[in-house]
Amino acid sequence: MSGGPGGDPRTVRAGRRTVGVHRPDKVLFPGSRDGDGGDVSDGSGGNGDGGDGGVAEPAKEYTKGDLVEYYRSVAPYMLPHLRGRPLMLERRPDGLDGPVFMQKNTPESYPDWITRAEVPKEGGTVVHTVCDDTATLVHLADQACLTLHRWLSRTRHLDRPDRLVFDLDPAGDDFAAVRAAAHALRALLDELRLPCAPMTTGSRGVHVIVPLDGRHGFDEVRGFARDVAEALAARHPDRLTTAPRKKDRGDRLYLDVQRNGYAQTAVAPYSVRARPGAPVAVPLSWDQLDDPRTTARRWTLADAVDQARTEPWADLPARGRSLGPARRRLDTPAD
Repeated sequence: MSGGPGGDPRTVRAGRRTVGVHRPDKVLFPGSRDGDGGDVSDGSGGNGDGGDGGVAEPAKEYTKGDLVEYYRSVAPYMLPHLRGRPLMLERRPDGLDGPVFMQKNTPESYPDWITRAEVPKEGGTVVHTVCDDTATLVHLADQACLTLHRWLSRTRHLDRPDRLVFDLDPAGDDFAAVRAAAHALRALLDELRLPCAPMTTGSRGVHVIVPLDGRHGFDEVRGFARDVAEALAARHPDRLTTAPRKKDRGDRLYLDVQRNGYAQTAVAPYSVRARPGAPVAVPLSWDQLDDPRTTARRWTLADAVDQARTEPWADLPARGRSLGPARRRLDTPAD
């Protein structure tokens, strides 16, 4: 990152473009003392979760410059999950201690080389930002966009998602329960012959993602996801639930499928989360999920690029599946 004279912004080379970065020394993630970050050390150098035990350690401080450098470095791995998708941007210009702005409309001040997608809504339209290149990702970081939330469909076919997401939401910080639920869900999806892959959320749980062929509408996809979740909860009623109200869940893990609706979003792979220590939502292999060091917040802005380089989803088929055969298997009782 090169500096400018006086108060001029510094510049970053991002692909074929040079992008200005304003106030790169601005602290977005304040550090904490005496374990105030709420995470635990598991001996791996990353953040842990209280649910797996460990000794609390301070959260590290990160600046806007750190955020810019992270997104520039992770761009080759992150952009395939973003291209062509409308985004909702979670911005915190004053850092974690300041107000949060959930931005859908693209400001007129954004450079004209940033892709936009005009999406109809009741009474008008929304012009979403679409992140198709490294320069856009760096510009969003300069705008203090910490987290990118993506649509599950692309602009060419907004009404037909090519991703299905199960959000495994534990009642507390019990990652062992999340791990067990993810494997139970994988087993059911294997029966339906649907490939899937896990991703930490950077918060408490895990997303299990199923690639689709983009032939089904949102209502059909969400209905299928709901029926899978209900079938799984029926197999493990003491541990899993589909109850939308927290008071009805007790200590059970919630199988959330509501993100599979039109205009709903899910946190994008490799997005930084707005939490102390800057944890990151990272794709995992199933073997990595079983690693006892793995928790929902294990990877941070400091080491998530190293995880990306392992290509954890390399075994996931490039082409998504149709839900037709899976729906027939789900609806046919086993002998």
